[in-house]
Amino acid sequence: MTQIRLGITRDFLNAEGELGFGDIGLEELRRDPRIQAEFLPDFGSELPPSVANDFDALLVLAPKVTVATVAGGQRLTIIARFGVGYDNVDVSACTQHDVLLTITPSGVRRPVAVSALSLLLALSHQLLVKDRLTREGRWSEKLNHMGVGLTGRTLGLIGLGNIGNEILRVVAPLEMRHVAFDPFVSPDAAKQSGVELMGLESLLEQSDFVIVCCALTPETHHLLNAAQLARMKPTAFLINVARGPIVDQAALTTLLQQRKIGGAGLDVFEKEPIDPADSLLKLDNVILSPHAVCWTDELFRGIGQAACQSIVEVAAGRVPPDVVNRDVIGRPGLKQKLSELASR
Repeated sequence: MTQIRLGITRDFLNAEGELGFGDIGLEELRRDPRIQAEFLPDFGSELPPSVANDFDALLVLAPKVTVATVAGGQRLTIIARFGVGYDNVDVSACTQHDVLLTITPSGVRRPVAVSALSLLLALSHQLLVKDRLTREGRWSEKLNHMGVGLTGRTLGLIGLGNIGNEILRVVAPLEMRHVAFDPFVSPDAAKQSGVELMGLESLLEQSDFVIVCCALTPETHHLLNAAQLARMKPTAFLINVARGPIVDQAALTTLLQQRKIGGAGLDVFEKEPIDPADSLLKLDNVILSPHAVCWTDELFRGIGQAACQSIVEVAAGRVPPDVVNRDVIGRPGLKQKLSELASR
């Protein structure tokens, strides 16, 4: 049996040569005798052209996949991105060179939704402040930090896609009012999700908690600018588990410094890692996480299993789910590659 060669980027391994994320579902590959998986050398920040000639499939974490990468050969058929972001992959170049790009929304859906809920609960109960009071022996100040009950409060979602709908499922027992802004969702679809669609301005003005869970696109860059953020209630909280540049971070910092909103929970930033001198780090009304609040064994196992299953599908000559560049599916070059893989 001719082997189907898979290259896994080396940044999955720690300094000891072990999987840094633990179980990432590689058993999906081991069950398929056709797939020969190996870790790539450390190529640095960008994968070289040689990988497109040497491998049928790539499982990619952080290295960039550029025009030069995919133009390096005719063999490469799939790039399985470990996660849902694909900023590091040139999508149009993949399409032009008959390469599928897949992501793993099924693996991140529940962990990201639960992490948004975790930030919501921590903010509503003033958990960070109460932790500090306890550690510093300031028990007498606890009456100054009353929490916010959630029953009947308004939760506003910016984005009602994969993550947004899962957030609605995990917060359902809290009996909050649910509203959402998403210009790509129909009223019928919103009704099925049990959420009221409205404009962004209305959502910001009415919501007690605003969760950003939309994609970062040219249209959503600084979607929440100074003018929009100023519409929020002085008691409201902002949570961002999507991408940092959706929010004007400087404007948000000013709002938090002036106590114009209740607080924020941020897992993402405009520039990552955040500058150690950034004034956002000095504030006591914001909970911060290094783009890792949803990092759990469940997350990495789910992402890995989804990515590996996409590779297994391609190895069998089939188009996998969660293809980013769907225009490539009908191209003769891709059809030929899939046919050749299926016949091995």
